[in-house]
Amino acid sequence: MTKGIGSASLCLVAALLIIGQASAKSDFEYGPVFSAFGKHAPVDGVSFTENQVFKVAFDVAKAANPGEVNRKFESLARFINMHVANGVKQQNLSLALVVHGSATEEMLKGEFFKQRKGQRNGNEVLLTALMEQGVEVILCGQSATAHGIEKSALIDGVKMDLSAMTAHARLAQKGYSVNPF
Repeated sequence: MTKGIGSASLCLVAALLIIGQASAKSDFEYGPVFSAFGKHAPVDGVSFTENQVFKVAFDVAKAANPGEVNRKFESLARFINMHVANGVKQQNLSLALVVHGSATEEMLKGEFFKQRKGQRNGNEVLLTALMEQGVEVILCGQSATAHGIEKSALIDGVKMDLSAMTAHARLAQKGYSVNPF
């Protein structure tokens, strides 16, 4: 009899955990800036000063699987959505994306990416949308050279610097912090 009660209790706990996880996942939503990228959840008790300013550089060195969106790139959309949704003025967000390493090829226009990877570039739409919202996208020139990438093959709006290290140094001089995630 005790064994049956234990199993029933275990099933109840498991069911409650699953319901809790489903509920937590449903709290995540898009917007207000990006409707297809950057899901975020509300957090009670968090507030920002009226003129809160963020200057943040994101560093991405690892590529996603070909054809997929790089979750590190999507972090910028999430950063924008969640802060604007919580009262930070969008014009007070200065964000930069510094790309190097295996993520370098994700800066390629669709036709060039497809030639190399045999898939569509799952990041082109997101990167274009980020740049349209003022995100500065900077590619490491050293990584571009190592991957045999010419500037003309880059998604429109992507900038190139001497190196990722140089880009981060320049951004730091402008007051940007580096996001560790």
